[in-house]
Formats: sequence, C-alpha cells, structure tokens
Amino acid sequence: MTAQPERWFMQVFLWFFLLLPLLELYVLIKVGSEIGALSVVLWIIFSAIAGVLCIRVAGVATALAVRERMARGEVPDDAMLTGLLWVIGGVLLFIPGFVSDAAGLICILPATRYWLVRRMRRGMPQADIRAEYSHTRSQESHGRRREAHIIEGEFERKDDE
Repeated sequence: MTAQPERWFMQVFLWFFLLLPLLELYVLIKVGSEIGALSVVLWIIFSAIAGVLCIRVAGVATALAVRERMARGEVPDDAMLTGLLWVIGGVLLFIPGFVSDAAGLICILPATRYWLVRRMRRGMPQADIRAEYSHTRSQESHGRRREAHIIEGEFERKDDE
C-alpha cells in the first residue's frame, strides 16, 4: 500500500514540528557555550525585533507594490510572492533560535528571495491569468461607460466676522 500524498505531507510536517524545537534547543546550547549566554539572549531579542519589523514593512511594501502593478494592468504575482516571503522570513526571525533565523534570512536576502520567487512561480499558470486580467480591464475601460451622477449646486462662503 502506498500512502496518500496528503497523509505523507502531514507526517513530514508533524516530524518537522517535533524535531525543529529540539534542533533549535541543541544549537542554542552549543552556541551559548561558545559565545556566552548574554550574547545568545541579545541575539534572540535582536532577531525578534527584526522579525516584527520585517512583518510590518512587508505589509506596507506589498500593498504598495500590488497597487502599482494593478494600476499598470498587470497581475501582481511577483509582488505578492515577495511579500509572502518577507512575512515568512519575519515569522522565522521572530521564533527564537539560530536555525529559524538562518531560514528567515534566506527568505529576506534579495538574491535568495529572488531565487525562491522563481522557484515558486514554476508551477503557476501566469500567461492565462495575465490574458484574462488584461482583457477584463480593457473591456471595462473601453466597452462600458458608466454614467457619473453629477449634482449641480451653488454655494456661498460666509466668513465669521
């Protein structure tokens, strides 16, 4: 009998969640014995602050990038994937430990982030999405005219004397 793909994924995910904290604890103890406990605590605090900042910046930067791409009539797939990697990297930096910090830095550094975005895009059907989105935009802007509701009136400004 072969295992279902969903079941296999859940088993790997469970083992990952069980073994990652043990690995983090082992690495923290080893590094702490080499560089000192105070340095490790400061590193954990610094990486947590950096993680929160990455999450906050990712939200604003992603929203602006998505808005800009949509204004040009493009599907904002790259901007959303980049924002997703910033958030994942921020969460990994927020988790105390050196292994998760290394994984978070991989998500945040520009060269590795670009590589990850390319890898994530391999399975996405981009040409079909772009064609539909461009067609819909052009149809709405050229084919249908919405009537504007204009209310005419007069006003008079009276300053307090």
